[in-house]
Amino acid sequence: MANQKILVIDDGKTIRMQVRDMLPQGSFEFLEAKDGVEGLDLIRKIRPNIVLLDFFMPRMNGWEVLEQMQAQPELQSIPLVLMSGRKEEVVEKVPDLFDRFEFIEKPFGQKALIGALRAAIAKSRTPKPAAIATPKPATTSTATTTSNSAIPALNAKLDQMQTDIDSLKKQLVQITGFIKQKLK
Repeated sequence: MANQKILVIDDGKTIRMQVRDMLPQGSFEFLEAKDGVEGLDLIRKIRPNIVLLDFFMPRMNGWEVLEQMQAQPELQSIPLVLMSGRKEEVVEKVPDLFDRFEFIEKPFGQKALIGALRAAIAKSRTPKPAAIATPKPATTSTATTTSNSAIPALNAKLDQMQTDIDSLKKQLVQITGFIKQKLK
């Protein structure tokens, strides 16, 4: 895993250094950028294995970097952890994209960081659900048919959510084992 590249994009040098110090030694090649412009350039050049991205930054903020990554198919699959001390504002701006990346609230500890990294990797490997067609307004008695046709799509979503939950439980067991091992 030592050849795994992790890119931390944050305007705060302290946060970048804290993340570097929290990562298991020898597990990642650590790269850093002080703003979104520099970070997006590095993403395009080196294709890191995972990105930690601050949401509020000068020049180009995290939202703009996220938009650029989502607009380029070759960058969409890079696992992403969005970081911010203002979760409410992030949720307000990007509520529909939380299935594509992980969020961690500042300040955070090593356990939360490792958990967020693992969850982001799992989310990036999970196939994106197909878009559910918005039902057209019924003009006659097709309302029942429309709602009945949405049931299989909702069941598929529930199945995907259960798969995600099972995956997260498995990761939690792995993280717990890792932490217990480090504490010995």
